[in-house]
Amino acid sequence: MVTKILRLPAVKARTGLSRSTIYLRMSEGGFPAPVSLGGRAVGWIEAEVDAWLNQRIEASRKAVG
Repeated sequence: MVTKILRLPAVKARTGLSRSTIYLRMSEGGFPAPVSLGGRAVGWIEAEVDAWLNQRIEASRKAVG
């Protein structure tokens, strides 16, 4: 299995969230933590972001139905 790392612009595009919302949810424990890529660079594991999205979709569907 290949682990793909997403940088912030890709995470923002995939989730529809702003940078500040991503970091706010991370501080609250409600969004996957990034991994350090060295220096000041971070990235998110694609599978973890996808799992978070799927959880949000599931919760949304259950709340409606």
